[in-house]
Amino acid sequence: MKPLNQLTATEIVAATSAGRVTCEAVARACLEHIERREPQVLAWQYLDPEQVLARARALDRGSRGGPLFGVPFGIKDIIDTCDMPTEYGSPIYQGCRPMNDAACVALGRRAGGILMGKTVTTEFANRHPGKTRHPKDPRRTPGGSSSGSAAAVGDSMVPLAIGTQTTASTIRPAAFNGCVGLRPTFGALSCSGVRQAAGSLDTLGLIARSVEDVALYHDVLLGIDPRPIPAAPGRLRIGVARTHFWTSVEPTYQARIEEAARALARAGAQVSDVTLPPAFERIEDAHRWISSFEFVRNFTHEIEHHWDRISSDLRDYRLADGIGCPVERYTAALAAAAECRAMLDDIMRDFDVLITPSADGEAPIGLASTGNASFCAIWTSTHVPALTLPLFTGPNGLPLGLQVIAARGRDRDLFAAGRAITSMVPH
Repeated sequence: MKPLNQLTATEIVAATSAGRVTCEAVARACLEHIERREPQVLAWQYLDPEQVLARARALDRGSRGGPLFGVPFGIKDIIDTCDMPTEYGSPIYQGCRPMNDAACVALGRRAGGILMGKTVTTEFANRHPGKTRHPKDPRRTPGGSSSGSAAAVGDSMVPLAIGTQTTASTIRPAAFNGCVGLRPTFGALSCSGVRQAAGSLDTLGLIARSVEDVALYHDVLLGIDPRPIPAAPGRLRIGVARTHFWTSVEPTYQARIEEAARALARAGAQVSDVTLPPAFERIEDAHRWISSFEFVRNFTHEIEHHWDRISSDLRDYRLADGIGCPVERYTAALAAAAECRAMLDDIMRDFDVLITPSADGEAPIGLASTGNASFCAIWTSTHVPALTLPLFTGPNGLPLGLQVIAARGRDRDLFAAGRAITSMVPH
């Protein structure tokens, strides 16, 4: 049997529900691994081992059950918790204690999960990095803004973690850290209790080590009984969407995606190229103005009362854009995103999924930036569900992800396709 901290969530539930292992044993295994690795990775903003063990013992004393029974999970520190600080990656909120759990936290606890603690976020889930390092190379960024969530799952500290995504904040760090990451259809999962960055774009993001775990967690956060992943179509219709960012992709990564497309065709999928209309070349710019305009309005209090405690990264980029953005530019950007959304709906009628890069390559060296976010801007702005699969390795031995896109509202079909693609692509 694998070490307990390396089990997937579905494996943990099977073991705890059958009485083969206690919730306390799983929690202790994760805590012991965190104690060994946290000085190098720095994934956690708040962690209280005694609080974790008390929860695990209470679960062991109670009735055995719940779709996340005994599963440790981490929560990005822009998400409210009633019994832990929520500091939003900012010194402004040091020691802040919300009164209530966010919906996603409450749903995870109700399902029998063990909240391990709060994972590091960039400042207000934006540009300025936190302390987290890449688990495989501390010189490199773990990605962001869900830095600690992805690093914690990638380093086997926890099998599940929640992040958020306004641009690339789940897909990119999940890909960098060798995890499965989901950015669900916009509006599918409740963001109640999550600090809003840009309401037209924000979603939760789920990070795990298998497609099955992502599907399980998705259903828990919908508040429904978990459902099995459906079977994929007999012949998957897959579009290869290189997009206008393709020339920025590392050559090794380009080759891996091309090899994956050929492997999928050999395995029986119908694979063809997709060229997005020229309007999509403007969507990154539209995303910039939507996110900046909305961010500034959401952070008016901090701007008015704590300007000097906001990083220069955030002041000079996101806030400068938002403060200087006329409302006419904002409304034009919303219209441009809506136009692309409608075009993509039409394109997706001919495909079950699209495949595309999750980032421009491996996690880059350097800790001042979280990496290039361009490779998620199209899909975030068009509100479609996106899944990154850890199928490749780059020239430095670090993970590379394959991003898989489905039509809006087709999250469950995305899980089916993701599971099928994982079995069809050698890795």
